[in-house]
Amino acid sequence: GDGSLESPTAPKPSMPTASVDMSEVRGQHQARRGLEIAAAGGHNLLMMGPPGCGKTMLATRMATILPRMDRTEALEITRIHAAAGLIPAGSGLVMHRPFRAPHHSVTSAGLLGNARLEPGEVSLAHRGVLFLDELPEFRRSALELLRGPLESRQVRLTRARGTAVFPASFSLIAAANPCPCGFRGHPSRPCVCTPTQVDRYEQKLSGPMLDRIDMMVWTQPVEPLELERSEPGESSRAVRHRVDHARALQNERFRDRPLACNAELAGDAIREAADASPEALRTLRAVCETNAFSGRGWARILKVARTIADLAAEQRVNSHHVLEASSYRLPSGIR
Repeated sequence: GDGSLESPTAPKPSMPTASVDMSEVRGQHQARRGLEIAAAGGHNLLMMGPPGCGKTMLATRMATILPRMDRTEALEITRIHAAAGLIPAGSGLVMHRPFRAPHHSVTSAGLLGNARLEPGEVSLAHRGVLFLDELPEFRRSALELLRGPLESRQVRLTRARGTAVFPASFSLIAAANPCPCGFRGHPSRPCVCTPTQVDRYEQKLSGPMLDRIDMMVWTQPVEPLELERSEPGESSRAVRHRVDHARALQNERFRDRPLACNAELAGDAIREAADASPEALRTLRAVCETNAFSGRGWARILKVARTIADLAAEQRVNSHHVLEASSYRLPSGIR
């Protein structure tokens, strides 16, 4: 494109203020729990559900339950946002984790960084959340570009005017409707899609991006009556307290390794970190056989189970951790 950060039609992504809080989310227990596990282990998460059922509301609050921010992180965030010209000089440190929500029309330059070597969305989301709403609407070429930063947690820009390296360590939250009309699996509205349309849509959802996603949660519309009756949800502060404890266990576990969280585990290190009981491994094998999961599915469930055990401050992964982790598996068309 023209090297600008955003296409003119795209809404400007926002930095959250301290004013959003998990307490405003009523109901949605599975989705709330999914967000907490994702925050605790650094896992990427896909939310599936009909339009208007709170996917965006949940995603916006993810930044408020990520681990407590230290001064180094605040400095990193401030530096990147200053490089992008988003912070007036002398306005002090950014004290909130960023929440970035680029529109699905975002250009490659908008995502990764432009010709003027200004950082793109993946770096503006550093130490915070990158939210991709309506995931299937993003250009596949744009999603392909995310693989690099998701793996190396940085972006190297090489443009006519030189080279710049920006950090890009973010939590990825993606959201999608379950089908083109949005109402497959809805409790009261019928889905009007043909099987072919649903298949084509699932194809758009599959592919490179989903190889990087550890967890999926379904979000369902909350009935108005339930909204009136239900208590306010637990506060972000209370949830973050548990997240901080789980991260402390991971910091201890990985103190001699270049790993930051469970989501970064790969290969044999997953089995070693999980320290799973024999019974847990039997349960995992049974789950994978029943659902015809690949080796990748097996590894994904074990990593998430490790985080669930960390949230419960348990040393070994047990069967019930594996069973809960397997409830966040990706839909059958997507492995």
